[in-house]
Parts: sequence; C-alpha cells; structure tokens
Amino acid sequence: MKLLIVRHGDPNYAIDSLTPTGWKEAELLAERISKLDVNAFYVSPLGRAKDTASLTLNRMSRTAEEMPWLREFSPAGRDPNKKGNKPMWDWLPQDWTAQPQLYHPDTWFDQPDYAAVNAKAEFQWVAEGLDSLLAKHGYVRQGKLYRAEQPNEDTIVLFCHFGLECVLLGHLLGISPAVMWHGFCAAPTSVTTLVTEERREGIAYFRMSSFGDISHLYVAD
Repeated sequence: MKLLIVRHGDPNYAIDSLTPTGWKEAELLAERISKLDVNAFYVSPLGRAKDTASLTLNRMSRTAEEMPWLREFSPAGRDPNKKGNKPMWDWLPQDWTAQPQLYHPDTWFDQPDYAAVNAKAEFQWVAEGLDSLLAKHGYVRQGKLYRAEQPNEDTIVLFCHFGLECVLLGHLLGISPAVMWHGFCAAPTSVTTLVTEERREGIAYFRMSSFGDISHLYVAD
C-alpha cells in the first residue's frame, strides 16, 4: 500500500479557505496527483483542506470521503511562558526541549501542559480513526505493526493539516508528534509518501519514502 498525506494550500485562516497563492498551489498539486492511479481519497472537514482537495477531485471526476479525525489537531497546550494557550506545534525551542516527556512516543501527551488539555484522548481518537481506515483497506494494526490481511498496492490520499500530519506519522512510525511538530516542516500542498514494507508474508510496516515534497511547485518554477 502507498499512503500520501497532503497538507492544504497556503491558508486564509480568517475564512478557513485558501489565499490566491494557495489556490495556485492547489492547482499545481492537482496536476501532480491526477497523474496517479488513486484508489481512495479522504479529506479533513475543514475548508482549507476541502478547497485544496477540490481541484484534484474535479480534475479526476472523483469524490473524497470526509473524516472528522482528519481535522487539524485541536488541543492548545498551555504556554510555559504563561502567555495563554498556543498550538502544540508552536512552543519556543527553549520551552519544549526542556520537557523530557515530549521526546517519548508513549509519554508526550502526559506532559502536564499537554495533559491539561486532554491531548492523549485526542491522539487516541485520531489513531483509532487512521487504524480503522487502514483496516478497511486490508491492513489491521497489531502492536506496532500491521497485519496484512489483504495485501495490495493501492494508493490512498489524505488531505489534511501539518499538525495532524505529524500525529499520523507519529502513530505509524513510533515517533513523538512533539518532536515532529518542532523539528519538521511541511510546506503548503506538500506531499508525504509512505509505503508498506512487507518482506515477511502477512506483516507490514509503513516506511516514509519522502516528507514534505513540493516538487510540483519547483516544476512550475
């Protein structure tokens, strides 16, 4: 299986849509994705992701299934500087790096500021949503691996958001999302690609072959 995780185009957060630049990015993305043999599309319920997906879907005469758990990861962790709440991916380096729990994939959500906004429950909801989707396509979560009940070479595309993308990758790869939020950068309309490694029959693990690829923008200069 191949899994493509696509971030929305340059956002206009005030209207939950795209800027003129974002619409152009989405157009160039559509040219790229429409050349692929895609088995299924899934999209966040938020406008900026749906608008990004719309150009690809229209070009391919396809539809996408809306998944509520693909919305942006919503808990806003308390700012350690006591200046109110901030998105969990927007802490200053001197603050998040001083929190050892944030480096561990099984304890990051227990860090007091994250626990206060119930980040664990939100993470579990997203993880369960992803696993349910993958099971629908033949791959069933079993511990840290997936049982390939119906091995395939399907291509699945998810249109979503940077913060949420890091949560998905954290679940698939066993990495703390907090490390990814602050150490990785996925530009608007970037494409992250994962493929299943299935060297032993019936056992699958997702490997990331590219992160945050914006080659469709470079091609268009």
